[in-house]
Amino acid sequence: MGNTTEKDGNNSDVKKLDKKVVDYVAGLSAEHKMLIVLKKQLYGGKWEPMYQDLKNRLTGQPYIFKLANRINDDIERIEQMMQFEKQNNADLCDYIDTIE
Repeated sequence: MGNTTEKDGNNSDVKKLDKKVVDYVAGLSAEHKMLIVLKKQLYGGKWEPMYQDLKNRLTGQPYIFKLANRINDDIERIEQMMQFEKQNNADLCDYIDTIE
């Protein structure tokens, strides 16, 4: 499978992007993409803190970020994307800027 080369804004850094991951991200809903952006910007590129925030909110425990009334949907989206990242040894944060 061929790779796509994409510059990440820093002219000296060139990333090799896996076409399978690029295609996966391109097919994600706006809600999925927003979660990736939040993962990157608010949670240091990690799913677990965001995932735990949502779980905490459901149980009435303290949480960091407030996400509308779609918590269960977002938890399911996160689980799907975590599984994809694990199966493909990829970080979707590296790909989200290449889509829009």
